[in-house]
Amino acid sequence: MELKAELKEFEDKMQKAKDFLNGQFDAVRAGRANAAVLNGITVDYYGTPTPINQVAAISVPDPRSLVISPWDASVLKGIEKAILTSELGINPQNDGRVIRLVFPQLTEERRKELAKQVRKYGEDAKVAVRNVRRDAMDKIKKQLKAGEITEDDQKILERDLQKITDENIKDIDKMTEAKEKELFAI
Repeated sequence: MELKAELKEFEDKMQKAKDFLNGQFDAVRAGRANAAVLNGITVDYYGTPTPINQVAAISVPDPRSLVISPWDASVLKGIEKAILTSELGINPQNDGRVIRLVFPQLTEERRKELAKQVRKYGEDAKVAVRNVRRDAMDKIKKQLKAGEITEDDQKILERDLQKITDENIKDIDKMTEAKEKELFAI
């Protein structure tokens, strides 16, 4: 039945919203070194904005630090500048060959700020899921008007769509709660 195939399309869009949220959560530093915090930072590499992980090797020698080893020494200053101008809040240490990022222990105030940011990301993801549901409902109503589906099909699709939406919202809430717990774990 093609009705289920249409629901699958909207379910995939909701999954993409959750995947995007996961990426945002990875970029929130929770007091431990994680190379994902550098994902949104680009460096000017021969006139092209390039992600740091494409111009350097990133390693985690211990839980509180990252070491960035550029493949081309000429980009070292650019990486340092990009990290300084980012919202990372960490001063890079440049020794001429590599850049070290030492992650300080999070203060209680900073943890609360990050938790607020995490909740906002979660809320944005829920809004995205609800927008997908709204688009799907509009499409279902148009199909009913055009005579492509029956009223019974409409009711079944809307019920199934609501079930999928509720499951995705519940998943987002769990993801947000887990990230908040991670932030407050010492």
